[in-house]
Amino acid sequence: MRGFPSPFGTDDSLFDDYDGFVPEHLPEPGRFLEGHDVLTEEAHAAFHRATRDLFEERTVYDMTFDYNLARLNLDTRHANAGYRYARQRDDPSVLRAEFTPTTPFCPQTHTLTIGSFRAWNGLSERHEYDLVRVRAAPMHHRSESINEELEAIEASYRAGDASVDPEAGPSDAERMERALEGAEPGHDGTGTGPDPDTPDAPF
Repeated sequence: MRGFPSPFGTDDSLFDDYDGFVPEHLPEPGRFLEGHDVLTEEAHAAFHRATRDLFEERTVYDMTFDYNLARLNLDTRHANAGYRYARQRDDPSVLRAEFTPTTPFCPQTHTLTIGSFRAWNGLSERHEYDLVRVRAAPMHHRSESINEELEAIEASYRAGDASVDPEAGPSDAERMERALEGAEPGHDGTGTGPDPDTPDAPF
């Protein structure tokens, strides 16, 4: 079981196709992608299909909607949420990924962005990039502190620090944050998710 059954992920007619690129159903590229080569059309769709598979393998799931986080990009009810991607202008072997949550107070943003970093970089042989850098969009109320932590994890990973191995489980700090947030409440802060220490938790 991955979380609790949810009505949000059950009607396929509410979702775009993984082979398509529908910009009006995607967030606008934000500050982290400015000045870089934003992926569009088939380049975006191809990387996002790979993302779906990596997130499925690493169980990067949105616990509110009870689906693979990659599906948020396709959810027509949340047209301004999900990931956008850009090749880094000075190094095309690096991809930048910016996550826009459904609300400015989404309590899962910290866990989902770190889980995304671990999935993309822990399975880097499954895509064309040497590094995928991840940031939360500035619309999130904790984007600054979340992005500071993502920068630190990225720097340690680049330096080969085994303590931030993308295959590792959640840190003590992450576990504490989840406990303080009520074990992963929903995007609106009112729901309650599963115990993060169970085998079915996202990371």
